[in-house]
Amino acid sequence: MKRLLLAYAGVAGLLSGCLSPHRPAPHPGLTYVGSSPVTIPASLIDHVLVVEAKWDKFGPYRFIIDTGSSVTLVSPALASRYAAQDSPPPDEPPVRVRSAEGGTALLSKVTLKRIQLGKARFDYVPALIYDCSDLSAQFGVPIDGILGFPLFRDAVLTLDYPNRTVVLRSRIPDDGLPGETILFNNADKTPLIPVHMGDREFAALIDSGSSAAMDINPAGLSPAFVYGPVVGPTVSTLAGDRTLKVGRLAGMVRVGSFDIPQPVAQVTDELSSLGGAILSHFTVTFDQEHDQVFLSHDPADSLASPPLRGTGLGFRKTPAYWKVVGVIPGSPGQAAGVVAGDLVTRINGEPVSAWKPDRLYDLMARDPSVELTFISGTSQVRRTVPIVDLVP
Repeated sequence: MKRLLLAYAGVAGLLSGCLSPHRPAPHPGLTYVGSSPVTIPASLIDHVLVVEAKWDKFGPYRFIIDTGSSVTLVSPALASRYAAQDSPPPDEPPVRVRSAEGGTALLSKVTLKRIQLGKARFDYVPALIYDCSDLSAQFGVPIDGILGFPLFRDAVLTLDYPNRTVVLRSRIPDDGLPGETILFNNADKTPLIPVHMGDREFAALIDSGSSAAMDINPAGLSPAFVYGPVVGPTVSTLAGDRTLKVGRLAGMVRVGSFDIPQPVAQVTDELSSLGGAILSHFTVTFDQEHDQVFLSHDPADSLASPPLRGTGLGFRKTPAYWKVVGVIPGSPGQAAGVVAGDLVTRINGEPVSAWKPDRLYDLMARDPSVELTFISGTSQVRRTVPIVDLVP
């Protein structure tokens, strides 16, 4: 988890990384990739890859690639436009899905006639209908859906974080792929790989839908922390707001032959996982046919986690204002008198809509303080809030 900012959320916050129905997730009825690799440009927003696709007059559509999700989610507008004739009727009971943090929500089912990424096409895609407006506000761009791992069951999926691309192939090339091979053999074809921490081994989910570095479940591991874990931010999730505990692990975490020194991690009682703040240093290829993942990394790129900086405030974003959903005890935000429910309209004098995630991250990384403008009755009040290392 590299980014504990002024506002901490992302897919990791809104969806808690992984959504799972209580039965095995279906994959598309038909997948067409072709004999040549299909390369789709992507944006990296808060360590999450967002691809843009246009296959009709209504696009472009923007999708998050979420290998930690066992379902595909689409906006009501996209579901209405592309629902197949044999799609589940509106009166069919909704599906109960569970977030990675244990919360549940009820979502309606739909079968999409098509989702297309470049020249790659997925027909008759089972999906759930999800209001993506919170995600759109968080990412600063319209989001039309989250593409879950089963969508790529019949394709080889490469997430090339360094080059900001997603590549789809029909199969592994005859001459292979660069990188180290790690197996994730399990009945559900979930990308769970072995990770080592000292002399302990545990399974971790490769979760491209999370902006965090790591989630760690301490059960049976008793992980040592060089700092914390301490009370972290309150984030907005699918099942409601929740408060995180975060810290910096002691020692080394090893993924294959790659050593990650003292990563920042948030504590969970669900699956341990590797998120975008670590994955963004790699090119990651998933071959579900053979239950394997390839990891490739430039040795000149450090895997060390920088300090987690912020004001101690967590927000739920809208285009017009950001609502404070939590204040870390003892943080600069609390010292400035900010309380849950306060509304921020400007940051350093500019409307909150001007502050995209990466711009905000750069501000938090370099500046000693930030000026926030709050609505107070019929007037607006400015407060300067220090930015500190919340997890050194």
